Amino acid sequence: MKSIAFAPSLVLARQASLQWRSVPVFSFFAALGLLVPAAVPGSSDVAQRAFHLPENSDYTIVQSTLDSLHFTLDKTLKEGRCGHLVSISSFVNPEAEVMGWHDFGNLEGPGWAANAVGGAWEIYTWGRGLGDRSKQERALRILDHVLDCGFLDEPTGFIRAYRETTTGRLVFNYKHHSDWFCPGSMAKVAFQLLRFADDLPKSDPRRDRLRRMAVRTAEWITKNVEPAPNDWFPRRTTPEGKVYRKSPDGGDDPFWQSSADGLFIVQLQAALTERRLADYRRTLRHKATVFVKAGGIFGSINHDTYDPQENVAYAVAFRTLLLTARVLKDNALRIFAYDTCLAGLDAFKMTEDRNGVATRGLLFMEKSWDTAYLWENAEAALAYFEAAVDRRHDKARAREYMLDGLTILRAAAKHHYGPHGFLTEGVDWNNHVGQRHHIGQQKYGAIQYTEPFLNNQHIAEPTLFYLECLASRRTRKGVNEWRDLEGNLLWHQQRK
Repeated sequence: MKSIAFAPSLVLARQASLQWRSVPVFSFFAALGLLVPAAVPGSSDVAQRAFHLPENSDYTIVQSTLDSLHFTLDKTLKEGRCGHLVSISSFVNPEAEVMGWHDFGNLEGPGWAANAVGGAWEIYTWGRGLGDRSKQERALRILDHVLDCGFLDEPTGFIRAYRETTTGRLVFNYKHHSDWFCPGSMAKVAFQLLRFADDLPKSDPRRDRLRRMAVRTAEWITKNVEPAPNDWFPRRTTPEGKVYRKSPDGGDDPFWQSSADGLFIVQLQAALTERRLADYRRTLRHKATVFVKAGGIFGSINHDTYDPQENVAYAVAFRTLLLTARVLKDNALRIFAYDTCLAGLDAFKMTEDRNGVATRGLLFMEKSWDTAYLWENAEAALAYFEAAVDRRHDKARAREYMLDGLTILRAAAKHHYGPHGFLTEGVDWNNHVGQRHHIGQQKYGAIQYTEPFLNNQHIAEPTLFYLECLASRRTRKGVNEWRDLEGNLLWHQQRK
């Protein structure tokens, strides 16, 4: 098979070409001279330098991603009764042993913690880039499990998040019940289906099926989800779409109407509008106004955390508002995305190793739970890379955003453990989750569990985005090379 060699996907090509100005994806990097170190003015320069990490030439961010993919593919999947590939668990240790004591342990599916569609898409696109048909075929078998095994109610657009691996029972939430679900997370799955469709061949019948499902999910949400009193989206609803104010454990949730999880609904609506599969411009303007007038809504996205400011909320807000600003041609919204959302990530940056743990270059999750979890860090890296593409004509600023994203991925690469490529779910530098849950039972350290498709693997998306849209590519003596802005060799591949 001819190697595709990290050719830009339809989604990434669209993101790179439909920004505020347009230049070739691979040429702007060298044209702007970004291989030359540049100083960025401003009072935060010293802190930024303290945050940044150098690349490890012996273990690059690409090698880190390939190890995570290896762990998912070779240790955490099995053939299900349906003949498709099924995750053995959404919570495993470095030996891929199921942690059945945890809420996630005996669950799999497309929902938040399980992330089967998002994970399959990442495997598929990496398989394409590597010219590895086996990876692509396995990714499609994972996707087919979601399509054919009861998760999707295709006539209505409703998505059932999880399947119990012990009973086969489909449930709506990670507590193994169906009394509530998170509409934002359902929208996220639909958005993942939409992105996957973009990258499938036109001849693949899944392509139209995925797009129809995404359209219908957005329609279900619009028709059924009751707005919160503040006119934002409720964090949780009943299966009928009525506001559900309780936490998963039954207590009062202080963020029942101020969770950034609702941003995924905006993201889905904007993506459908951009692709001309629907027209949500009026709704997008309204929800963007609600968000901006509130000064931003950054309450916890994670379903089991409770904080008014969560790092991943800022990253998702930036990515969503940048997309929405492009769809609406609204430069004021774009400015808000930068000045409030992306800039808000600075407060979470760790500029030193804490308690003897490698934390420099990572973002802690939130003040009330300060562990550095890695799916959130990967999402922040992706936000920085998308900003670098959008601001490419500002050489110094684009360079700073690239360094921020690369630093996060370089820091994450320090936290693979065991012989199989396992990437920890998070770095618990302050012993928040308890010493018994750490690698080697150290008082401070990485957690000895991960979510295969999510925390273990989500670094795959920003790493591929960097290779396709920002890295410098050249061919020498029949070998394709990808280098970062500092000239470090990230990956090489024999030209076919």
